[in-house]
Amino acid sequence: MINYTVVVVDDHNLLSQAIAGMVNGFSKFKVLYTCANGQELVNKFTTSPEFIPDVVLMDINMPILNGIETTEWITKNHQTVNVMALSVEDEDLTILKMLKAGAVGYLLKDTKKEILEQALVEIVESGFYHTQNVTNLLMKSVSGNETKEIVFKERERIFMQYACSELTYKEIADKMCLSPKTIDGYRDVLFTKLNVKNRVGLVMYAIKNKIYTP
Repeated sequence: MINYTVVVVDDHNLLSQAIAGMVNGFSKFKVLYTCANGQELVNKFTTSPEFIPDVVLMDINMPILNGIETTEWITKNHQTVNVMALSVEDEDLTILKMLKAGAVGYLLKDTKKEILEQALVEIVESGFYHTQNVTNLLMKSVSGNETKEIVFKERERIFMQYACSELTYKEIADKMCLSPKTIDGYRDVLFTKLNVKNRVGLVMYAIKNKIYTP
């Protein structure tokens, strides 16, 4: 039985169709349609809300509207949609930009289909999928003085509010009805987005930006 829907966004038509065919072979997933760039996806979401998927497999380097820009738009306008990057780009900075934009996973296009299927399952069940490489990146301190507005998903805001309390991460997981692994994922992503190294930094940011009011 098919439970979840997917959209593939990639400007290489043959590759896009190949990815769609592969995903359609997974027991729990069905591809609704493919798009050649981010603008096509935005137009589709805007004009056909009934065709908004559970997961978007997003290329990065595309004309008109690239993957990072499109992911930011999805994160801001459709928070229930999970974006996973599927790209040939393996530069650390590119990966971090996608994660900051709101992507919940990042895979290279030479990934085995079994890993892709596993990633899709974990994303719809737990909210994210991180390879060891991405996990290592998230644990590093990210430098930079970006002034661009940071976009948060609603569940990230809820997590930050709980993080400002005396609850342990396990207790936060219970409150949000999520697994401790998922909560760890939210924590690591937020540490990267906010360029902080620990919970204290997260709390200070939340209070300063009025996400949490003591």
